[in-house]
This record gives sequence, structure tokens and C-alpha cells, in this order.
Amino acid sequence: MAVVVKGFPFNLPFASILLILLLCLQSGGGQKKKENMLAEKVEQMMEWSSRRSVIRMNGDKFRRFVKAPPRNYSVIVMFTALQPQRQCSVCRQANEEYQVLANSWRYSSAFSNKLFFTVVDYDEGADVFQQLNMNSAPTFMHFPAKGKPKRADTFDLQRIGFASEQLAKWIADRTDVQIRVFRPPNYSGTIALALLVSLVGGLLYLRRNNLEFIYNKTGWAMAALCVVFAMTSGQMWNHIRGPPYAHKNPQNGQVSYIHGSSQAQFVAESHIILLLNILSHKTSFCTMDLSLCSVNEVNRKNPLTSYSSVLVLSEQTDRDPLLPSGSAAGGEGSFWLLADHLMFVCLPLADT
Repeated sequence: MAVVVKGFPFNLPFASILLILLLCLQSGGGQKKKENMLAEKVEQMMEWSSRRSVIRMNGDKFRRFVKAPPRNYSVIVMFTALQPQRQCSVCRQANEEYQVLANSWRYSSAFSNKLFFTVVDYDEGADVFQQLNMNSAPTFMHFPAKGKPKRADTFDLQRIGFASEQLAKWIADRTDVQIRVFRPPNYSGTIALALLVSLVGGLLYLRRNNLEFIYNKTGWAMAALCVVFAMTSGQMWNHIRGPPYAHKNPQNGQVSYIHGSSQAQFVAESHIILLLNILSHKTSFCTMDLSLCSVNEVNRKNPLTSYSSVLVLSEQTDRDPLLPSGSAAGGEGSFWLLADHLMFVCLPLADT
């Protein structure tokens, strides 16, 4: 079928074919444009990454290279407040761990253009914080290559801590990129241990003719109590998890020393618990002074009876309302029972 348009014959099947060709050319041109844009973005990100492991971004860079498509790479973003006027000590500590992780990725043999580390400071990208409804720092987020971030793409810093190893594990779960953390050598622990050994060795050498203080039961008892108090207050949890000392809200400046969740804690919180433990046991010493005297008298006559009395006293102390009676976090009740046994066994023996 032919149609005459302005004096020229026009064939409908031919017009349909021509229209399809034009659409294909247009889509092919759009696809080529996207590929060129993606190549430019990847090239720019690689150039920034070659200069520094963590790319600093403001609002415009964040929207162009992180939020806007096309993008075939994942981005880890740390939202923080590093300016001195913000007084965010947690942000500085988290930034150090983040730098260690980014350097480990940048200088590893597996480094590629599939993952980039970036940072957005509140004073350089406040609009980004408002856009994401973010009111706390530091916060770590993963922006996947395809799709929008999910709930699991926000790192649970309050529960897990911000250690580089924990961040690397989270990234592996979200991106399948394995990062082996390499920390710069730190000889402070070795030097401290060498100084301690030298100090103890020198003390023993100077007092080599009078070593009776080694058999001082009170000294050993107090050292044991220090270890028990440290363990029951959560110091080992702090060492493993690496939580912040406290949390400061970057907007209102309010500092929180007690964590709001039962699954995490701050370092300051463990220090508070340590002081409460010491005070509660000091009170127990005062209230049971007469009982201790009785235990000392029995101990001189019958050690077995003395130990039974000690168990009774320790069970009474374990029911102190200020002391934990056992919890799912680590069984502090057993630690408290051990602490009571050490106090009421070692101290009476020291008087003999």
C-alpha cells in the first residue's frame, strides 16, 4: 500500500522499518553515552584513589559519583565530623581504623575498580546528612553497584565497634570482596613489656637477699582482685570489640557514657562498673569484718571448716543488690563468686 504525501509516494512497510532503525540508532547512541559516562566516572575515581586511599567528597561529588547512575562499582562511605570544633574523639578513632582498612585494600594485590572508600565530613557535606536523615557520626554505609542500600548496608557500629577487622568482615558480607587488614608495626607493646621485665628483674636483683615480699599473700590477693575487677567490668569485651569511649551527638553536642542497647557498651561504661564493683566490695568488707575475724580463728584450727565458712560468706556477698547475679553477656555471676572466694580466702590467710 502506497500513500502520496506532498507529491511523493510513501510506503507504510518501508516507513515502519525506517522508524525501527531510527529507534535502534537512538538507543545505541544512548547506551554509548552511558558507557562513556561510566568510563569517565571510573577513571576519575581511580585517579582520586591513586592519590589517597580514602576519597574526600562534598555534596556534589557524592551525588554524582555515589548516588547517580550509571555505576558498576561499590562505594563505602564514612559519614563523620572530624573538624576540631566538633570535638568528636570517636570520629578520629574510627577514622584511623578506616584509614588502615582503606590502605590495606589500596596496596593489596586484589585491588580493583570494583570498590572505593570515601568519606563525607559534616562540615563539607551537611546537605548529604540532611538528605539521608542522618543525625549521628561516625556512620558507615555501603552503596552497592546496583540498587539502593538496604538496612544491612549500614554498619552496626554501636554493637560491633569500628575495628578494621570488623569493617572488613562486614564489607566481605556485602560485596564479596575479601580484604586482609595490614596494620603498621607498633612496637609500643614490646617496649612496654621489655621495660616491665627489666624493672621486675632489677627489683629482684636488688633485693636478692630478702625475697620475703614474694610470699606476701595480701599482695597476691590484691593483684588477683585487680584482674577479677577488670574482667567483670567488661575490659576484655572492650579489647575484643573496640567500642568508643563515649558517644557525642554532632548536632546538639550531648555526650552519652551509657549505651542505650543491652548488646553493647562504651569504654566509659566499663570504668563506671569497675568503680561500683570496688565500692560494693569495700562495703561488704566493712559489714562482714566480724565474720572475717571468726573465720580467722576457725582457720587456725580447722582449714576445712574455714573454707566452708568462706563459701557461706561469699554466697551472701554474691546476693548483694549492687552486684550482677549472672547475665547472658558473659556470666559475670561466676566471676563475682570467684572474686568473693579470693577476697575471703586470701585475706584471712594473710593474717596468719
